[in-house]
Amino acid sequence: MYDAASPASQGIDPPGTVAAFFDVDNTVIRGASAYQLARALYFRKFFGVRDLLRFGSIHVRYLIFGETKDQANEVRDRAMTIIAGRSVAEITAVGEEVYDTVLSLRIFPGTKTLLDEHLAAGHQVWLVTATPIEIGRLIARRLGVTGCLGTVAEHRNGLYTGRILGDMMHGVAKSAAVVDLAEERGIDLAASYAYSDSLNDLPMMNLVGHPCAINPDMRLRRHASDVGWPIREFRGKRRRITGRSMRSASLAGGAWVAGLILRSLRKRLGTRFTHPLR
Repeated sequence: MYDAASPASQGIDPPGTVAAFFDVDNTVIRGASAYQLARALYFRKFFGVRDLLRFGSIHVRYLIFGETKDQANEVRDRAMTIIAGRSVAEITAVGEEVYDTVLSLRIFPGTKTLLDEHLAAGHQVWLVTATPIEIGRLIARRLGVTGCLGTVAEHRNGLYTGRILGDMMHGVAKSAAVVDLAEERGIDLAASYAYSDSLNDLPMMNLVGHPCAINPDMRLRRHASDVGWPIREFRGKRRRITGRSMRSASLAGGAWVAGLILRSLRKRLGTRFTHPLR
């Protein structure tokens, strides 16, 4: 059985002129893909406790106040500093491992079904994400979809320079990228689809004829209800994070950060006191 958010209910469209645009975090994959990548990079000593504290502070502000452009820019700028001088191959290899061990287990079966339905209908399927393009392309390749629009970090001779080409793929930048892609590929946006969990993706969702909220945050759920957009909930028994579960997530995230910091400090202190006094 299909509802208004399913491509199978919309009839037959000319091949290749219809596309489905999917946000990634909490839409295709449970949680934040960049968080899982950052966690793997931390354990490989790409950055230290000071950066961990900074990211922890941003995370807490996000939980309390929601996502803002300033926060996105702060994360972007620091992330670019961390990978500057690192090889593209190195980051991609870490991404491959993170996908195989973590992200592949976090894909929402309901969203995967939608992806497959669009592909079976002959539609182009694009991931649109703030995640670095190398990681986004990896996810797209593993899912067997058409491609990915992501944040492009500049690199020369195989090494990241620490700068971004263009804008971070977030908010209005997503809609601009989708418009450019539609013009390049002859996509009929009025016949196309867009899926997201966040009101931040409203500019992209407003471009298409068939927007749909998947696992929406409170603001997008309210907006979708007001305008009559379909809402799909694929989180099962966990459902959307509200009240107590949001506080639990905050405490769990804080505990994880605190644990890493304490372990790091313990190692430093232990090393210091194993040397004799001079």
